[in-house]
Amino acid sequence: MNDDPRGAIVQQGNIMRIDNALVEDTSCFDNSRGSIEVSYSVPEANNITSIQTIRLNLTGNTVILDSFGQNMCICCIQPGMWVSAIFSARMTRSIPPQSNAFLIIVQGMPQAPSVTTTDRVIFADVRNNMLLTGIPWNINSQTRFVVPNSTPITNRAGRPVQLSALRPGQLVRITHANFQTASIPPQTTAYSIQIL
Repeated sequence: MNDDPRGAIVQQGNIMRIDNALVEDTSCFDNSRGSIEVSYSVPEANNITSIQTIRLNLTGNTVILDSFGQNMCICCIQPGMWVSAIFSARMTRSIPPQSNAFLIIVQGMPQAPSVTTTDRVIFADVRNNMLLTGIPWNINSQTRFVVPNSTPITNRAGRPVQLSALRPGQLVRITHANFQTASIPPQTTAYSIQIL
């Protein structure tokens, strides 16, 4: 009996679908291009199920929704999340195969504990929902935060503000995921931001 929650690929004409795929790896080039590698189950003979992966290419045309139907940014998808995906039946013959994704629905967030960081704002990128903190001239001291639309941002009085309200030099307290990318500067997801 297989207790693995991963779903199998289902083909419907020129479109393929996976329900309950596990995000194994992500690449985010900017907030309009990236890819995710997901694993899914493949039923085989003798009641055996194998786990395989596929890389789904994400573009500005890919619709990405959270479990509430709200838009999410490409860079907000992190390893450990569960997603449902609709993508093209045209795939490369690479390992893993690649296909262009039409729709990604994030079903669950990683259950990683959060960490709190207090630092100075370098730049708030409203267009790409990003916040850069640290010392402006020292890239090794900087951190890039992905700021989903659902992330609460508050001023000193605790009132909600927009990402555009953050200015260079402001001191902020950011509660964020306890994992980050290996890039320079490292990148992680902000859960809440408060101006101090």
